[in-house]
Amino acid sequence: MEKKLGIYIHIPFCASKCGYCDFYSFAGHDEWMNRYQDALLKHIAESAEQMAPYYVDTVYFGGGTPSYYGAKRVSALFNALKRCAKVLKTAEVTVEMNPDSVKRHELALLRAEGVNRISLGVQSANDEILRLIGRRHNFKQAEKAVDGIRREGFRNLSIDLIYGLPSQGKNDWAATLTRAIALRPEHFSCYGLKLEESVPLYASYHGSPLLPSDDDQADMYLYTVEELQNYGYRQYEISNFARRGKESKHNIKYWDLDDYMGFGAGAHSFVNGTRYSFVADAKRYISGVLDGELDIIDEYEKVDNLGLAAEYLMLGLRRSKGISREEYRSVYRSDFDKIEEMLKEFERKAWAVYESGRWRFTSAGLLLSNILIGALLEVQAENKLIGNPWVRESIEEATIYS
Repeated sequence: MEKKLGIYIHIPFCASKCGYCDFYSFAGHDEWMNRYQDALLKHIAESAEQMAPYYVDTVYFGGGTPSYYGAKRVSALFNALKRCAKVLKTAEVTVEMNPDSVKRHELALLRAEGVNRISLGVQSANDEILRLIGRRHNFKQAEKAVDGIRREGFRNLSIDLIYGLPSQGKNDWAATLTRAIALRPEHFSCYGLKLEESVPLYASYHGSPLLPSDDDQADMYLYTVEELQNYGYRQYEISNFARRGKESKHNIKYWDLDDYMGFGAGAHSFVNGTRYSFVADAKRYISGVLDGELDIIDEYEKVDNLGLAAEYLMLGLRRSKGISREEYRSVYRSDFDKIEEMLKEFERKAWAVYESGRWRFTSAGLLLSNILIGALLEVQAENKLIGNPWVRESIEEATIYS
């Protein structure tokens, strides 16, 4: 079977930093762009041998704001990748954009080079809320951006939205969803706001009555699931909805524990059972790649069967596809009985459902997914010696030779 690989390229540059964003990105250092580009190009070239056994079937330019970085740079990176790896002509190639930095001539260039999917960060249809959270666009600009994207021939558009924003009520969220649906994208990513302590909005709104409560967010979430389903968008992951056949192939790699390789400051990779990431520091990344003076690896871990099994539960139960006994045993080489007992308890509480040999969470269960998955992981950990003969065998073998 041909081995497939996803490629992620991180572009940390932004025109300004949004008040809720905790991704590695920054504004005000455009003078670093050329050196960062050189570092990415060199890193891709140096990784040709590592990519050689694979066919690349997804490419994702994320950020930050790749559209602010510029189509010429993005195209140059994609062309370098095509020279150094076996990129399939049918590959899904996504570029993230913000409405204020979408330009028709740049869309045309990206389309000509083979980009076939755009992910547009709209977030809200309420202009006052957009200003409040530090977005640079208004909703009219979002509508204009979508029109330009369609006119340049893109037939796979994803729109990002956020619910639970400061001063946002259910009616406002419903209006945002209605106006976004009218744009007729193929895909939606809808995220509930979670403010990390490191972001500016945390200091302003943590504990504030202007921030919707957890119950309010739950109501918005359930409304989203129902409304998008009514308009033909199937929920296939806790935060993602798509028309049939338009699911994000790249993101599915993360959830299916397939191989993917990242380039850029803060980028993560998972290849041949090894997970690693690069430093979330653009200057150090540039120096490390171009000058070889610094180690750019931030974290490195060989994931064992126990780790893979935990990730299978965590990621699989975020998806509508769910998990199965057979898949679990193929990863974990163990029985599924104790986990299934708990899933049956969840089923009695209407948090989970068993269909066609697979377990998945209901909408109510997805709301509690962090808690429910935590409980399943505890059962898994408690059962690791009793229910896993290969663990005992490994321990016994180690004892004999020690």
